Amino acid sequence: MSICTRRKEESRLLICRILASHCAMFGSPLYNLSSNTDDALEELHLAPYALLSHGLGKDPLFTYGNQTALGLFELTDEQILCTPSRTSAEKNDQASRGKFMQSVKEKGYAEGYSGIRVSSTGKKFKILNASIWNILDDRKVIVGQAAAFMKWKNI
Repeated sequence: MSICTRRKEESRLLICRILASHCAMFGSPLYNLSSNTDDALEELHLAPYALLSHGLGKDPLFTYGNQTALGLFELTDEQILCTPSRTSAEKNDQASRGKFMQSVKEKGYAEGYSGIRVSSTGKKFKILNASIWNILDDRKVIVGQAAAFMKWKNI
């Protein structure tokens, strides 16, 4: 298994943490999903909204992107796992994005975020009204951050 792949069990655990953390931070489920975990995971992957996550560290890598997010950022499942999340912003916007993400880490979440993002091929788009939150493990320790947004426009 390459560094840019992940076992199905790891993906399932991550997505369950993303969903549980959203509920804990916002007091409501991410979206109306099936109560069956496997069905919900498939629904999330194929959803018409973007869902992304990244890990921790000095230069965090993306840890998940559903099909909508992969399409927007023009990445495959494997490519996204080797992509630093900072590269989702243009070079001159990466520092401000980093500061914003740090503020989310400290507060726990943010709602209504909008910002310009760039795909792997340089196409720009603006995300609108995104929700961003910390991903917590079973001990309530931050293990990453997630973002979801239903609207965007190409620039």
